[in-house]
Amino acid sequence: MQILTVSRRRMEQFPPEAFAGELAVRESRRVKELYAAGILRQIWKRGDLPGAAILWEAASEAEVKAALESLPMFAAGMLELVVLAPLEPYPGFGPGK
Repeated sequence: MQILTVSRRRMEQFPPEAFAGELAVRESRRVKELYAAGILRQIWKRGDLPGAAILWEAASEAEVKAALESLPMFAAGMLELVVLAPLEPYPGFGPGK
């Protein structure tokens, strides 16, 4: 199943420099590991405010939540999960449509 998550950085609680340095390196490394494992399919930087949108491929929402919790910034409480939405195929592309 595919799941979309949207997060935002908690800029009101953490200064911009908190999201840089070694923590950013560890975050990037973990994102690459999740991508290589096949659970993280696509990731985008949000254009409206600091944060990310991620398309996941997982057996359950619990698997996605566990993957999110393995991200260093999420584990540190620096990210707020705004959306966690399971996705379904668009029916307009089905047979006879």
